[in-house]
Amino acid sequence: MEELLAGLKAVAETTRIRILFALSHGELNVTELTFILQQSQPRVSRHLKLMAEAGLISRHKEGNWVLFRLRDGGRSGALARSLVDMLPASDGFLAGDLTRLDDIRQQRQDKAAAYFSTNAADWAKLRSLHVNEAEVEQAMLALLGPQHFKNCVDLGTGTGRILELLHGRTDHVFGLDMSRDMLAIARANLEKNNQRNAQVRQANIYELPLADGFADLVTIHQVLHFLDDPQRALTEAARIMCPGGKLLVVDFAPHDFDELRDQHAHRRLGIASEHMSVWLARAGLQLLRHDVLPPPWINARMGLTVSLWFAERALIATPRNVPHLILGKKQA
Repeated sequence: MEELLAGLKAVAETTRIRILFALSHGELNVTELTFILQQSQPRVSRHLKLMAEAGLISRHKEGNWVLFRLRDGGRSGALARSLVDMLPASDGFLAGDLTRLDDIRQQRQDKAAAYFSTNAADWAKLRSLHVNEAEVEQAMLALLGPQHFKNCVDLGTGTGRILELLHGRTDHVFGLDMSRDMLAIARANLEKNNQRNAQVRQANIYELPLADGFADLVTIHQVLHFLDDPQRALTEAARIMCPGGKLLVVDFAPHDFDELRDQHAHRRLGIASEHMSVWLARAGLQLLRHDVLPPPWINARMGLTVSLWFAERALIATPRNVPHLILGKKQA
């Protein structure tokens, strides 16, 4: 009762209702909210502080930014969403706010388009070296099967494509990445697709800001070959997985395209299956299946083979310091 009363008191002001309405459309920072509301930053910041303290909205820091969104759970979060649902669509203030929100979204889309325009040549060249992405995504979904997941975490989410791929397969999906430029593009893509169950966050893959056992699915798509310490990343991924949780890793098999080190910052020329087996075992994960997608021929030279590893965190913990027998069989 006290929580609901505190929420009602905190929202009993026109500007705060407008803030809830804006945040119901996605994450926004203070600068964006001041533009939408046409009010000063100190005033908007004070309203945000009061509503965050009442549990109506959540905040998180990302570099120099602080991003706000409607709270996902709890009575206060439910109250916030119920109030938004009751707002009249014909209200003049809200209509103006929505117009300015659309302007911000368009700016994000323009920034994303500019980024891809600048880097299109490099992306196209890399994609041409391996099997079509649509085939990779189809293979990923086949490994996941019909299971529906509660909390999915995509590590190194980049532009958020895996978040889009898993839409409808999970209740909540979280994309983590260190690059703010990539996260800006991911947010623009999620808004374009109206994917309300997805969030993206800036985070270090070696120190994830998530609780033990949080996720029942973790995906790592074309990330490990950029890392100095894949073992550490997989161990951290296992930490946030619940017992019986699944891990899906997609990466290149070993190759000799040495130019990828200079042109695309690859730290490793692919991931060997024997290395992955040891890494998974040390992380306390059991390999269920290893699939391989053959590469195209590039000017009489074989391209990049794509490997998919599907693993599970055991229901009973296993030692993580030494390798152990991997169950299941490799599928060629």
